[in-house]
Amino acid sequence: MQKYPFQINTKILKLTAEISELVGSMSTLTEAARSPQLRRSNRIKTIYSSLAIEQNTLSLDQVTAVVSGKRVLAPPKDIAEVQNAFEIYDRLDELNPYLIDDLLTAHSVMVRGLRDDAGEFRSRPVGVVDSQGNILHFGTLPAYVPQLVEELLDWTEHDENPLLIKSCVFHYEFELIHPFSDGNGRIGRLWHTLLLSKWNPLFAWVPVESIIHDRQSDYYRAINNANNAADSTCFIEFMLSAIKDAILEIAALPSKVKPIAESREQTILDFLSQHGEIANSDVRKLLSVSAATANRVLNGMVEKGMIVRFRKGKSWAYIEK
Repeated sequence: MQKYPFQINTKILKLTAEISELVGSMSTLTEAARSPQLRRSNRIKTIYSSLAIEQNTLSLDQVTAVVSGKRVLAPPKDIAEVQNAFEIYDRLDELNPYLIDDLLTAHSVMVRGLRDDAGEFRSRPVGVVDSQGNILHFGTLPAYVPQLVEELLDWTEHDENPLLIKSCVFHYEFELIHPFSDGNGRIGRLWHTLLLSKWNPLFAWVPVESIIHDRQSDYYRAINNANNAADSTCFIEFMLSAIKDAILEIAALPSKVKPIAESREQTILDFLSQHGEIANSDVRKLLSVSAATANRVLNGMVEKGMIVRFRKGKSWAYIEK
């Protein structure tokens, strides 16, 4: 099996232990994962931050509007990036982090309509630059990309180190290979989140990307220092620190969130304010619940006089009262 150069030092061990302890002890994380409002808010922060790192010009409010289906006056490319990123993050639980086909699928969605080679490894040499245009390194020669990505995925799945650490190694080595002509940063951060969510499902909703965005110069510096050292230890330290701080940021949220029933009803009302009507299928997707649960929530809102049910074809639809 391929080996990647890094050292598990005292700092990494300490950060790993602190993150594990935080995840195990924080009820706020569980609340964030269950609350549709907090999940949506954190997902939007994730998408905004990851795209902003790549010079997407949309503000957080504009990203929120695009995700909500509202019209936004902005470059079509930037709007498409938001729509694509939201779709693939929304499909996170469908992806196997160790399958190369799923990686290619994620890329095909992330840059759909933006690149002719969406879902394909690059066919030309490429230089990797930071946000100021400084060359960090030259990516792997295209002929070796598929094999090196396959080896990296295999190592990430089978190496005996903790997945918390392996996810950081993957992130760095993926950027080093730079397998795509565009979208490498977005996919690398997406895949890091995906790997963390396999370690603990709560991480699907922890906006680690927002911390990376806040420390963008440190992020690139960590990559550059790791390149110079030919060793990803300093990058692992940076990422573990970012992951810890993302958890602590959620911990700082009010400990009380709305009851699940109330949160679901508000989410449905928000949807109705934007779209006018809603169906059972919309509720299933919106709340990530079964058809039976969606029916129960909708019927409860009808009984409370919050919404009105009407026939639409062979099924029911609902509007705000």
